[in-house]
Amino acid sequence: MGQKILLIANPMAGMRKVQRMLPKVIKLFENNGYEVQYYETKSRGDGTDAVIRYADSCDLVVSAGGDGTLNETVTGLMSLDNRPALGYIPAGSTNDFATSLGLPSDIMKAAKNVVEGSPRLLDIGKINERYFSYVASFGAFTDASYSTPQNLKNTLGHLAYVLEGVKELPNIRPRHIKLVSDGEVYEDEWLFGSISNSTSLGGIVRLNAGLVDFSDGLFEVMLIKNPKNAIEVSKILISLQSRKYDEDFITFFRTSDISITTDGETPWSLDGEYYAGSESIAVKNIHHAIRFITRKDEGGG
Repeated sequence: MGQKILLIANPMAGMRKVQRMLPKVIKLFENNGYEVQYYETKSRGDGTDAVIRYADSCDLVVSAGGDGTLNETVTGLMSLDNRPALGYIPAGSTNDFATSLGLPSDIMKAAKNVVEGSPRLLDIGKINERYFSYVASFGAFTDASYSTPQNLKNTLGHLAYVLEGVKELPNIRPRHIKLVSDGEVYEDEWLFGSISNSTSLGGIVRLNAGLVDFSDGLFEVMLIKNPKNAIEVSKILISLQSRKYDEDFITFFRTSDISITTDGETPWSLDGEYYAGSESIAVKNIHHAIRFITRKDEGGG
């Protein structure tokens, strides 16, 4: 008997691309000697439950869907003592993490990559009791990632996030947040903050690829101060577009753990999913936590 794949798929992701391509994906895996156990998510948390229930008997877990489906799959894997390797077929509206890793956006090419790629040890984040694959963020445009209706995502794709973000503009207010890392204190009125292991954040903010190493045990932290006038807004936008961060407005550093104090009412987004947060937050980088199937020319670890 060949190796066994647990395939976890969200049929609603993206424009229902997974649903249409699923028979071909399963056939590709079977033609390459895999026995496929398929699980379809129907509600939030299903992906995590499926991994906890079935992954122990599998050689490989494959997540087919968007960033939220991947987050659930990773969360399930993190609860296991022996974690199978993880493959990813990105089929959501934005697919930030897949973009950062250079994974194919075509479903069949991504499925083929799962078969032909090599496992690479990647870091995973933990914020209090929750895990995240690539980003925990607060502030401007954060709501758009989890409040955009699924039917709008399916119809407009990434544009839906942008439009939802624009709707937030009149209601955006800075958050007074204190962050402590490696003995340094960062306290201010922040318009936006992210703790990430990715080059793409919400498909809107992008980091220089040369700054991001997915397996170095460190997060990239970006904090944007609240602009006081139109000139400062312009300077922030130019700084973000050029990816040369103006220290007067943007704080950027790397860390493996960070303690955060908030007003307790600041909502967060974890890989595009809502997280209520709390007054006291601890974020840790779990080094080399997951064996992730990357492109066949990028194996290692």
